Amino acid sequence: MSDKLVVEVPSNILETIYAGAKELYPRESFLLLRGKKSKGRIKINDLLLAPFAAHGHGEVHFNPYMFTGDFSLVGTVHSHPSGNITPSHVDMNYFFGRVLMIVGPPFEGKDCIAAYDSNAETVSIEITAPVQCGDEEFY
Repeated sequence: MSDKLVVEVPSNILETIYAGAKELYPRESFLLLRGKKSKGRIKINDLLLAPFAAHGHGEVHFNPYMFTGDFSLVGTVHSHPSGNITPSHVDMNYFFGRVLMIVGPPFEGKDCIAAYDSNAETVSIEITAPVQCGDEEFY
């Protein structure tokens, strides 16, 4: 387990990730993670839908070149409808950002999510207080 990196995920963002995965089940869900990295911690503060992503059975396709220059992107999160939340070779070949998170059924609780670095080493996850945003930040 990588003791160098910790991912902080606000509880309401985790609930949103799970809700999207449930909605698309049995297809795979896919979201980009926005946040900041500082001193071995990645703090997730937002989710981003990948434009024109194709969510299929056992695969998701998106164009990473649509996000060049967006330095707030720290990684991705997607679902494995099979329940196996370990990264596949394909997941690692298309690793994007600093962290890869995978969720699986039943899409609730801390046992249904895992995070990995670019070496497929497990990264610790801390679920934090909900992130707050005002109406002007919502859109």
